[in-house]
Amino acid sequence: MIEIEPLEFCQEVENLASRSGSYIESVLIVCERMSLEPTVAAQMLSLPIVEKIQAEGMDYNLLPKKSKLPI
Repeated sequence: MIEIEPLEFCQEVENLASRSGSYIESVLIVCERMSLEPTVAAQMLSLPIVEKIQAEGMDYNLLPKKSKLPI
C-alpha cells in the first residue's frame, strides 16, 4: 500500500476544488486517483476543508442546516 501524506492529499483536493468548485466531488476524485477509500481519506482532511464540505453539504440539502445568529 502506498503511503500518502495528509498534506499532499489536502493540496490535491484544494487544487481540484479551485477548478471544479465542489469540495465533495474533489475529494471523491482524488480518492479514486490515489486508490483510497473515502473513509480513510476523511481522516486526512484538514479542518478548513471539512468546514467547506459541511457548508457545501448544507447548501445541497445533504446535511441539516444549522441556525445562524442574525448579525
